[in-house]
Amino acid sequence: MATLTKNPNVNKWVDEMIALTKPDKVMWLDGSEEQLDELRREACETGEMIALNPEKLPGCLYHRTKPNDVARVEDRTFICTSKKEDAGPTNNWMDPKEMYAMLTPLYDGVMKGRTMYVIPYSMGPIGSPIAKVGVEVTDSIYVVLNMHIMTRMGVQAFENLGDTSDDFVRGLHSKADVDPEKRYIVQFPEDNTIWSINSAYGGNVLLGKKCFALRIASYQGKNEGWMAEHMLILGIEKPNGEVKYVTAAFPSACGKTNLAMLIPPEGYKKKGYKVWTVGDDIAWLKPGEDGRLYAINPENGFFGVAPGTNEKSNYNALASTKKNTIFTNVAINNDDNTVWWEKLTKEPPVNATEWKGEKVNGVEYTAAGNKLAHPNSRFTAPAENCPCISPEFNNPQGVPISAMIFGGRRAKTAPLVYQSFNWQHGTFVGSIMASETTAAAAGAVGVVRRDPMAMLPFCGYNMGDYWAHWLEMGKILGDKAPKIFHVNWFRTDDEGNFIWPGFGDNMRVLDWIISRCEGTVDAVETPIGYEPKPEDINIEGLDGITVDTIADLLTVDKDLWLEDTKSIEEFYSRFGDKLPKEMAYELEALKERLSK
Repeated sequence: MATLTKNPNVNKWVDEMIALTKPDKVMWLDGSEEQLDELRREACETGEMIALNPEKLPGCLYHRTKPNDVARVEDRTFICTSKKEDAGPTNNWMDPKEMYAMLTPLYDGVMKGRTMYVIPYSMGPIGSPIAKVGVEVTDSIYVVLNMHIMTRMGVQAFENLGDTSDDFVRGLHSKADVDPEKRYIVQFPEDNTIWSINSAYGGNVLLGKKCFALRIASYQGKNEGWMAEHMLILGIEKPNGEVKYVTAAFPSACGKTNLAMLIPPEGYKKKGYKVWTVGDDIAWLKPGEDGRLYAINPENGFFGVAPGTNEKSNYNALASTKKNTIFTNVAINNDDNTVWWEKLTKEPPVNATEWKGEKVNGVEYTAAGNKLAHPNSRFTAPAENCPCISPEFNNPQGVPISAMIFGGRRAKTAPLVYQSFNWQHGTFVGSIMASETTAAAAGAVGVVRRDPMAMLPFCGYNMGDYWAHWLEMGKILGDKAPKIFHVNWFRTDDEGNFIWPGFGDNMRVLDWIISRCEGTVDAVETPIGYEPKPEDINIEGLDGITVDTIADLLTVDKDLWLEDTKSIEEFYSRFGDKLPKEMAYELEALKERLSK
């Protein structure tokens, strides 16, 4: 098939990849339904995919990966910059020349007997000044069909690139033998290049996602004056029709997707409040012509964790999966050829196929302590399926951001909500973001894990330089910068029970945040930042929560915080002279305020 672009940079690079991997056939993806249907048919014929019940789940497909290939592999993920210090202490590093020399033989002839699929795609709406173009070559139909959902894929992606630009991200992927000993997910930020081999699982092979949209894009953003952040984007529409947009960053297992698709409590709904989802995972942010910060969701779909998603926990996420969705490593209900995962319904299907492909009695199987679906099983769903998808989702200019929210899972330390004193202090608040490990994470429970801006595994360069870039952006935005907040839905009582109801009721905290951005509500100054007056959090219609409960959720235990500053100091020490002096200053200032 002829190439889809006149761009010599793209064509030369694709030719080089063909010469290296030696596929039998090359197919350029134009994004047409005819071409995609042909691939869906082929994948179902070879058994790579299974077509699901066309009445109950129209257009939906099922896929299972090898049991050794079910999640992102952080120990196999590298940032290769010419200087080690540019990758920083939180990334795995190798000299790019050495890495290319090591990987090239693995790719040599790896696609013999296979088809190479060339996928042009746009991260962000076609024509957006914030969007970027990537080209991924792969030998996996699963990757093609997922990238079709997750990005704007096909010939139109080249519209943004034009015929001469060299500004595209080059992604080379081969599932090879899915050998975990030879599995590498490698970013070369200085070359705009990603190489992934020996994995066939989403996060390692859909190169537009974390690899490009965060690791490479964060590096591009630093050099080009914008930001790529691991943040949801949501719009809060008030009864008068005005919409305010916020972004929020949370480490995993802190309710990010739930917040992105929040359904307001009854009292708010009756008054006419609505919540609109712009993005559930990644935000690209750039100053607009009016000097404010604008955000787009570079993705076009949701790559969500299935277990725990149900009508009650996240109605909108579940609704997004009802058509044209790919399910990976969930269970199959053999009675009606639909899917199931833990907590989807109370009772598992009796006649089930578990995620590795074995037919089981689901009830006995789960009772025996086995999971029918893999804990990291996924759905890849088109964003347009989401009932609360924002009307601004495809706006090429993006949406103006009023507030940025950080969050973590802390049993006692962090209060329900507080606001930073200013942008510099807000950057500090983001840099010390932490969660206490739960039973779900490997290792001990209650251990504090620092995850600055929820970017620890995704920052494509030295995190000290990343914080310096945040500070720089604050100077560019000046008084038009979004206000910065921190939330914690996970405060517990002495018995270890959560005090705050969470889920839709988090709207009550967002309400206060928006009021602060508008300057319509006062706050109380504390050593850690500005807090609400307890009576300013709307608790109307909340059972068992009083103004005293809110006051309790807002307490700042100075001793606990002083203890926490030691762990911050230890974390900061890893960055040596790359730690911006402003961050060290903010830490000392916090200690001083707490000691008074």
